[in-house]
Amino acid sequence: MKSKILVVDDEKNIRDIFNLLLVERGYAVECAVDAASGLAKAASFAPDVLLLDMNLPDRPGIEVLSRVREILPRCRTIIITAYGTIKNAVEATKLGAFAYLEKPVDNEELLLMIARALELHRLETEVEELKTELTSRYSFSNIVGTSGVMNSVFQMMHKVARVDGTVLITGESGTGKELVARAIHFAGPRKDGPFVVVNCGAIPRDLIESEFFGHVKGAFTDAKGETTGKFELAHKGTIFLDEIGDLSQDAQVKLLRALGEREIVKVGGTKTIPIDVRVIAATNKNLDEEIKRSRFREDLFFRLAVLSIHLPALRERREDIPLLSEHFLKKYGAALKKKIRRVSDKALRRMSLYGWPGNVRELENVVYEAMVMSEGGAGVLDEKDLPARMREAGEAGGGTSAAGTAAGAVAAAVSAADPSLRGAAQAAAENAEKTLIEKALRDSGGNRTLAARALGVSRKTLFNKMKALKITTGSGSSRRD
Repeated sequence: MKSKILVVDDEKNIRDIFNLLLVERGYAVECAVDAASGLAKAASFAPDVLLLDMNLPDRPGIEVLSRVREILPRCRTIIITAYGTIKNAVEATKLGAFAYLEKPVDNEELLLMIARALELHRLETEVEELKTELTSRYSFSNIVGTSGVMNSVFQMMHKVARVDGTVLITGESGTGKELVARAIHFAGPRKDGPFVVVNCGAIPRDLIESEFFGHVKGAFTDAKGETTGKFELAHKGTIFLDEIGDLSQDAQVKLLRALGEREIVKVGGTKTIPIDVRVIAATNKNLDEEIKRSRFREDLFFRLAVLSIHLPALRERREDIPLLSEHFLKKYGAALKKKIRRVSDKALRRMSLYGWPGNVRELENVVYEAMVMSEGGAGVLDEKDLPARMREAGEAGGGTSAAGTAAGAVAAAVSAADPSLRGAAQAAAENAEKTLIEKALRDSGGNRTLAARALGVSRKTLFNKMKALKITTGSGSSRRD
């Protein structure tokens, strides 16, 4: 598509010269003789660059500049001026003109100036398109779920996004905490600012302060230059502190001070730097329990949990599995070049009986793997395409199969203290999870890394599940990682 240039000048010879020069270079060109016709053509033609004479017969060029900036904010204006009006041209530049050129205009200089203006226009357009894409990609509509618990989450997210307070998101690994954090950022007042992610669990303890606040040259042995910390990078935007529960006590103290004073000091430096950021933190740990065990500061918890959102585990919203599966089919269909429209009823039944220790992230991986394995007959993902652990979860019968245990758990739950359907489902899910984890550990000879890989989850998720379900690597298998 040709770049569009509008020439507004009352001198016919200048219009003709510019028109010939620019058309030969492949530009789409329109011309106007005065301010009124110039503004009319600006509205209909929507130029990328405006070449504007300051001395027009019906009104000053400065008024045309002002109006064009209102209706076409990304259009770049190059002022064409005679010697006597350079002062006005400089003033116009202060008011938003891209540049100014003196008459008589050097053609090569004009073409160079137009090229620079078009490059800036292109970059600004790309940035706007990227912002639109990001806002769409991380909108609330991309967080899938219609269950009651998810409806409550959506309501809370909408309320939280409208304000600028600190947010704490809790939930097991794989429940989508970062996705929710991004959605809140892009729906909030700071959406045009940066979104900076810090994985607190992945940074070595002795580098966390430098990662947060930056350091000056010579602050420590390897500090060969000055660096900018994540808080400073997130200025006017949002900083997402993932796995906040993994921070050491020393790091918690430094973070608490930064949040309270809203200013930082680089490691080895003395200058205070004000920060204007929104903080969203997330953890898969029970911080109440961590506080009781003196592993997490209570004052930091209250500083973070101004607004709180808890994301339910997938086993607590099994009714969302069909909808989530359909979402992932659409997400990966084009990339895998497979037209799979739905998951079969039998496959969904097996998936609904599975414990999902890796939550939505594991479901996404399962759908992707199943799509790769599927022949795509009749556009349906079938039970034979599911991973082995999923098929075992759906097997009928008793014995030590996951489904047999799950069925027994349902019966046990109904007769237990909590006879509700929700209580029964939760008990069944936990029992099924325990059976699957114990089987994976037996099959791997107690190697938790191999067991986690077989279950499709991270070692950290497996460790947390083992702790929650009181599973050891006993039963005749030795612990090996």
